[in-house]
Amino acid sequence: MGARCSKLSLCWWPSHLKSNLNYSSDLENGELLPGGFREYSLEQLRAATSGFNSDNIVSEHGEKAPNVVYRGKLQEDNCWIAVKRFNKSAWPDSRQFLEEARAVGQLRNERLANLIGCCCEGEERLLVAEFMPNETLSKHLFHWENQPMKWAMRLRVALYLAQALEYCSSKGRALYHDFNAYRILFDQDGNPRLSCFGLMKNSRDGKSYSTNLAFTPPEYLRTGRVTPESVVYSFGTLLLDLLSGKHIPPSHALDLIRGKNFLMLIDSCLEGHFSNDDGTELVRLASRCLQYEARERPNAKSLVTALTPLLKDTQVCHLFLCQAMHSCMSHFVGISIVLLFQLKFSSCKLKWCICLIYYIISATGI
Repeated sequence: MGARCSKLSLCWWPSHLKSNLNYSSDLENGELLPGGFREYSLEQLRAATSGFNSDNIVSEHGEKAPNVVYRGKLQEDNCWIAVKRFNKSAWPDSRQFLEEARAVGQLRNERLANLIGCCCEGEERLLVAEFMPNETLSKHLFHWENQPMKWAMRLRVALYLAQALEYCSSKGRALYHDFNAYRILFDQDGNPRLSCFGLMKNSRDGKSYSTNLAFTPPEYLRTGRVTPESVVYSFGTLLLDLLSGKHIPPSHALDLIRGKNFLMLIDSCLEGHFSNDDGTELVRLASRCLQYEARERPNAKSLVTALTPLLKDTQVCHLFLCQAMHSCMSHFVGISIVLLFQLKFSSCKLKWCICLIYYIISATGI
């Protein structure tokens, strides 16, 4: 029952994806920003976000968050952006903020939602990143509407994020603050990317983790410091999210794994859509990431090595394309039936075309 995209893909996009597709279309039609890092004026970013209008807030806690993320559009570049506006007391030292932002802004990788600029005027501190139009992993994994995320897509998310961490480590930016499902964004093609915002703290002296303490690396609770091994621990909690489709405290998950009840971890929606060997391997990798002793956890390169052979279906359908095909299938059937009854005998060829299209879609297993 798991859908795959054939080389011949027919698609009618449903209305619930319309807003995302508008951004996607604009992104494709507009000019993507070049690789260079820029400093923007506050006026430019104010105009891009319609005066930091609350309707443009895309961060998970809305206006209540101390640091708010807005979507915006730079008219001069015809490009959509994400703008993170920090609390005014977050970075009192403008020089330190600029140094950090410029360092992160040097990173460029297809697995990241890259940082393309910043703004530092008066007490205002803002970051500017590539805009990802298709929501967060949290939305599509925990709050899905039409169908759960497919096993192959979950593996793709895990591998792509491991590759993102490996790239950042290779560039001397191994620390990532508050790694969680809200930090994983989907681009216009439906591919997962890691938000660059987590490569900087929320403030000069701020906490690195804002999530529930049950999901926080044990060494962080002891020292208050994030290390590369802490990031791998958080990656392990994300693997649990992907396996289960929900938040499971690592301690509970490890108890199940030690008791060899690890299949209880796996999302019931995935039953019959993965091999036990693959499921076991992913659970084993999560367990290694969640080791209490930081030195016993794998590094980012090892994560990529372990995950690469698991992604056997390299032709896995992009998340939103598959969702669109599934959700619109019933609409297509209804329209086809109406047309078949309303068309006159002289429209024989058109009837055959409709029947052929229906057959092709049915044959793909959608």
